[in-house]
Amino acid sequence: MKQEPRPGDGLESPGLGRGEEVKIHWSEAGQERSAPWRTALGAPPPARVVTADDRMKADTAYRLACEGTALLWRGDFQNARQLLRAMGRRCKPAAPGSGFHRYRQAQSQRARTLGMLLIPYADGHVVPLRRAPDVREACTEAYGPDAPPAVGQLRELLGVIGAHEWRKKGVYVPALGARIHPHHGVFSPIRGEYVDLVAEAPLPGDRLAFDVGTGTGVLAAVLARRGVRHVVATDLDERAVACAGANIARLGLAEQVEVVRTDLFPPGRAQLVVCNPPWLPAKPVSPLDQAVYDPGGRMVRGFLDGLAEHLEPAGEGWLVLSDLAEHLGLRTRAALLAGFEEAGLRVVDHMDVAPRHDRPKDEDDPLHAARAAEVTSLWRLTPLT
Repeated sequence: MKQEPRPGDGLESPGLGRGEEVKIHWSEAGQERSAPWRTALGAPPPARVVTADDRMKADTAYRLACEGTALLWRGDFQNARQLLRAMGRRCKPAAPGSGFHRYRQAQSQRARTLGMLLIPYADGHVVPLRRAPDVREACTEAYGPDAPPAVGQLRELLGVIGAHEWRKKGVYVPALGARIHPHHGVFSPIRGEYVDLVAEAPLPGDRLAFDVGTGTGVLAAVLARRGVRHVVATDLDERAVACAGANIARLGLAEQVEVVRTDLFPPGRAQLVVCNPPWLPAKPVSPLDQAVYDPGGRMVRGFLDGLAEHLEPAGEGWLVLSDLAEHLGLRTRAALLAGFEEAGLRVVDHMDVAPRHDRPKDEDDPLHAARAAEVTSLWRLTPLT
């Protein structure tokens, strides 16, 4: 599936134990203070930090955040959540029909602004604020067992809590008749139409398949359930590798599916190579964007350019791709078809499906026209020779 949010692609904060520790600094009660910066998704540390508590007004907090000043919260945790929501209401959204680039600018500004509300962590992933929830299990999943005192974004912590709930509950996948449990930082398979395409396309063989950019492992699991005897699922993100491995084991498919950490292809050739890359060839403006944004179309190009040499004779490559980028003016259909030809590939067939989620119906969405026209396709590709 898509290369989901990419904490393993060099975006981690060094404060996570992957290099030199990053600290933030502030003044409090007449003393200079500092603490390690905590982030699982590569959020940059703020340059200016002041303390804030329940007396802070939303207008003041929003103004300071827009100016680049972060607020280290010392008040009630639930009040901090309310303040974050109030700041979010003050962020100006892109107008309907304003276009992709204005939409991205608005999203980028919103992410920067809301990321300026910070919370402290004490030893053991404990948030030392009044009415703070017990986040120890959720934080251990996202940040690991090492839990010294630190400071991080409230917005990220709320995402960690939400991801923990998704991980426990899982996402039901009709094509599997079972649930997939996404980990924090790994894109959840909530859009089921691309999974159904892989479940329905005719298999070119049942001996060996590669799932390139496996993410949660959902497509590898679908192929195994369809009877492919051996599936090698790859991903560069160590979180995705752990997530896919856990899902494959939970589904009882560990003897059929091998999960490998590598960039794109494993060694060798297969009868089938599947890839569901990020769909938009644009630069992500926040770490979570890596689920859908592929700068310069790197992964699509890498998959196409390497596909022929990883296919057995009579094998097929399946590229699962939305045409949303075409409706947004980020890529043309002609350019996509030219990419197939340049890679020495021909189209055997393609299967199309319209999205089943509700966003295409939201006329207030700045990207409504593009979303309403979107189609997801499974392109069946073979080498020209």
